[in-house]
Amino acid sequence: MMTLALDHHRSTRPGPQDTALRDYDCVRRAIAFISERWRNQPTIESIADAAGVTPDELHHLFRRWAGLTPKAFMQALTLDHAKGLLRDSASILDAALDSGLSGPGRLHDLFVTHEAMSPGEWKTGGAGMVMTYGFHPSPFGTAIVIATDRGLAGLAFADPGQEQPAFADMQRRWPNAAYVQSQDGTADLARRIFDTSLWRPDQPLRVILIGTDFEVRVWETLLKIPMGRASTYSDVAAKIERPKASRAVGAAVGKNPVSFVVPCHRVLGKSGTLTGYHWGVTRKQAMLGWEAGQVGIN
Repeated sequence: MMTLALDHHRSTRPGPQDTALRDYDCVRRAIAFISERWRNQPTIESIADAAGVTPDELHHLFRRWAGLTPKAFMQALTLDHAKGLLRDSASILDAALDSGLSGPGRLHDLFVTHEAMSPGEWKTGGAGMVMTYGFHPSPFGTAIVIATDRGLAGLAFADPGQEQPAFADMQRRWPNAAYVQSQDGTADLARRIFDTSLWRPDQPLRVILIGTDFEVRVWETLLKIPMGRASTYSDVAAKIERPKASRAVGAAVGKNPVSFVVPCHRVLGKSGTLTGYHWGVTRKQAMLGWEAGQVGIN
C-alpha cells in the first residue's frame, strides 16, 4: 500500500498532494533556519532564500501552515533568550506573556478528553486492536496519525524521506496490533489537531493513552500544562507524588505516544534547557515558539 508522497515517480505532473508537500518542505526549511539562527535576527529575505521561495511567498505559506508570520515565530523564540525565560525554575513562561504575547492561555489548548486502556491491553502489545494510520502535513513535519475506534492513539513526526522509519518506531510500541493505512480515515483527526479553529470545548478531542500505570499518570500530568507555559521533570515528579523519580518521569515523557497533543515538548530541564526530544530538539523549539505565537494572537 502506498504511503503519502513516497513515490515521487508516479507522475511527471505535480498534483495537489505534491504541491502540499512542496509547500510544507519550504516551511520546514524556514522553521529550521529560524530555530538555528534566531539569535542573529535573520532578515525575511535570508529566511526566504533558505526556504527557496520569495519573501512574499514565505509570508503567506508560513502563516497558512504555522498560523503566524515568520517574524512572530522568531520573536517568540527570541523572548526565551532576551527575557531569561525559565532560567531558574523552568516552571512558567510569564515573561513571554509580559513581553507582548499578552492574553491568558487556554486551560488546555486542545480541550482533550482522555482515557487509559486496560493493563491487559497494554501487556498484550495491542493484540486484537485495529489501528488506522495516515501521513499528513503539519506545521512540524509530516504527522503520522494513528487512531483506534475509540480515538487518537498515536501522533509522531517525520522529516521528508523518514516517514516509514518514524511509523516503524510507533509500531514497536504496539507490535501485535493490526495496522490499516487510510488517509481519509485519519484526515479529520489531523485537522482537529492542527487547525486551531477546531479546538472547541464542546467537541473535545478523545485521546487513548496506552502505557503502564506510571506512564499514564505522567502523561495525564502533561495534559495539565497550559499552552504557553512549561514545566520540569522534577515538577512533574512532584505532581504525581514521586519527587525522587525525575529520571523515571523523563523516560515516561520520552515514551509519550501522542506527541504535541499530550504536550511532552513543554517539559524542560531544571535549568530551562530544551534537553532531548524524541522527534528532535529543533522540532521541540518550533512547537514552543508556535504555541507562544498562538497565545499572543488569541
